[in-house]
Amino acid sequence: MPQTACRTGVTLNYETSGEGDPLLLVMGTSGSIPLWGEVVPRLSERYRVIAFDNRGLGGSERGEGPISVASLAEDASALLHALDVPRAHVMGWSLGSAIAQELALSHPEQVASTVMYATWGRCDGFQRAVLAALRLPYAVRDVEAALTVAGIAFSPQLLDHPDFAELLAPLLPAFPQDEAQMQVTTEQWDADLAHDTLDRLGDITAPTLVVVGEQDLLTPPWQAKAVAEGVPGARFELVTGPGSSHGMHLERPEDLVRIVTDFLSAHPVRH
Repeated sequence: MPQTACRTGVTLNYETSGEGDPLLLVMGTSGSIPLWGEVVPRLSERYRVIAFDNRGLGGSERGEGPISVASLAEDASALLHALDVPRAHVMGWSLGSAIAQELALSHPEQVASTVMYATWGRCDGFQRAVLAALRLPYAVRDVEAALTVAGIAFSPQLLDHPDFAELLAPLLPAFPQDEAQMQVTTEQWDADLAHDTLDRLGDITAPTLVVVGEQDLLTPPWQAKAVAEGVPGARFELVTGPGSSHGMHLERPEDLVRIVTDFLSAHPVRH
């Protein structure tokens, strides 16, 4: 995959596919590009999809300085600049959705529209408990435990599937691979826990879609709903039924892509 040096002092790993309006995909906590699964090829049928690894994960450098939602949003802004993309749709998942919020707030000229998938504006007590529990295995460097508790991101139906282990195996390279990446992921969990845009969401001017699954336990539907209510004119989509988990893009990619493309088609990129 190609890499590019960014003004924020890191070299980021990215891939582009497809043609059309640019669509930047921002990954969630602990993940790298392959964790998008079928979403990339499906979206690239209509868009120029730009997927990248957040600093310190996948093939991207860690660089210096703290990892926060705001600093990661600066990386995303810098990547678009480095790729000579003045304006793009931005779709973020989980941590990536928080990054999309900050990007839309700090660099509105770069954001044609935003899709906040599995999102929140400020942790409540329930979400803080879940995220803190997910953080612990990374903090103590227990890879096996980290992968085990990651199951909470999936639906009960998938977890109980007899072939679950085989289905998950191709995604394992997308998770942290060494001590340094475990540390970066711990810092990402801290960024998740500290994320707070709830009182600033009203300043987002980009057309916004908020989408979440009813089975999502990491970023529960009521948290996503609060974001949709905070962003002026935002569209809210709640996906129901089996597979409507935090990892819905892996379990029901066709449904998620249909919702996203329907929204994006109404908001073409204008330079």
